[in-house]
Amino acid sequence: MKKQVINFLLSGLLLTLIVSCNSNKSSNSVVTPNNPAVTPVAANVESTEKIKFKTEGGSDLFALKQQADGAKLFDGKNQEIARIKVDKDNKLKLKNPQDQVLGYVVTSKGNWQLENSDSKQVLYILSLQGNGNYQLTDGTRKEIYQIKTSGKGLEIASADTKLVYQVRIKEGKISLRNPPGKTVFSTKSNISPIAFACFGFDVLTREQQAALAYAVNSTGGQ
Repeated sequence: MKKQVINFLLSGLLLTLIVSCNSNKSSNSVVTPNNPAVTPVAANVESTEKIKFKTEGGSDLFALKQQADGAKLFDGKNQEIARIKVDKDNKLKLKNPQDQVLGYVVTSKGNWQLENSDSKQVLYILSLQGNGNYQLTDGTRKEIYQIKTSGKGLEIASADTKLVYQVRIKEGKISLRNPPGKTVFSTKSNISPIAFACFGFDVLTREQQAALAYAVNSTGGQ
């Protein structure tokens, strides 16, 4: 009888040890996967998207590669032309590949201002009008372009209302066309029509166009 009691106690102790071990394993398997829960910033695909602009024949013309702190402009041969860096919340710095400052873009609600390299002179201003259209003026507020919305996209006209370019949106592609309707270049990348239209402002350099387009696209044209 005494031997049976001892065997019973030993069996109970063994069972308790087995249950305890299984419980610890189960607890560890739940906690461990939660440790590596940090997602790196580089995983944001949109921040590094490359906006490619191509000729009518399909050749690469230039590209704007977005980065976490701005963007870089490349020519058709993938040579860097300019760097666009976020300087402050409402200010972008435009630099050449050698890091020399070319100018700035200062943004406010419905307003994008291009400034010179020392940020002391306003060169051009793109502004949203009350009727939903846009206007590009120089630093003295003299009108250069009118950018009007249409059923097919946008129309870029000179101050005397002569058509300069058309921005057309069709089947996922945005194209810049001359007055007769011939495509100058186009893109299938994600960019707002008014930001794309900035590349039709011939009065600006390509670097200034890119900086202005980036600023406008970042704010949704508002």
